[in-house]
Amino acid sequence: MNYLIVGLGNIGDEYARTRHNIGFRVLDALAGASNLVFDDKRYGFVSTLKVKNQTLILLKPSTYMNLSGNAVRYWMKEKNIPLERLLVVVDDLALPFGKLRLKPGGSEAGHNGLRHITSVLGTNQYARLRFGIGNDFPRGGQVDYVLGEFSADDLTTMDERLELAGEAVKTFCLAGLQVAMNQFNNK
Repeated sequence: MNYLIVGLGNIGDEYARTRHNIGFRVLDALAGASNLVFDDKRYGFVSTLKVKNQTLILLKPSTYMNLSGNAVRYWMKEKNIPLERLLVVVDDLALPFGKLRLKPGGSEAGHNGLRHITSVLGTNQYARLRFGIGNDFPRGGQVDYVLGEFSADDLTTMDERLELAGEAVKTFCLAGLQVAMNQFNNK
C-alpha cells in the first residue's frame, strides 16, 4: 500500500536549518537512514521508502509553506492516496523541543501550512505528526523564533529526536494511527 508522508518546510538555504523546517528534517533523516535521495519532481522533492510491505512516498513540497496544499493534492491524486494514508509532519510551538504528538486531525493551531492543506483538501481530518519546537520567545517574537535556528542545546538531542520521529512515521504506516499514537505521543 502507498502512503504519502509530507514534511512541511520552506525551500531555500536560508530556511534549511530553521525550526519551521523540522518536517523537511524528519524526512531527510528518514530517507538518509536508508541511503535514499530526493528527486526534484512536480510540486516538491520526492523519495520512495519501502518499509516491509508498505511504500512510503516522502514529499517535501517546493511550494513554500503557505501553499503546501497544492503539493499534497497533486501527489495524493498522482499516487492514488486516500486521506487515511496521508501523514503531515509539522513543527509545533505548543510542544517542548523534540516532543512528538500524533493526531488524527483537528485545528491548524495558526500553522499556515496546515491551514492551506485543510483549505485545499476541504477537511482537517488528516493525520499529523507534530514535532515540538518549543516556544521560548518574547511577546511578538513568534515569527523570528519559528524562522530562527535551533539552539545548541536542542541540537545535542536533534538526531535522536529525528530518529524517533522516523520510527513514529513507520509505525503509522505499518500498524496504524492509534498504535502509533499510543507508542509515541509525548515521548
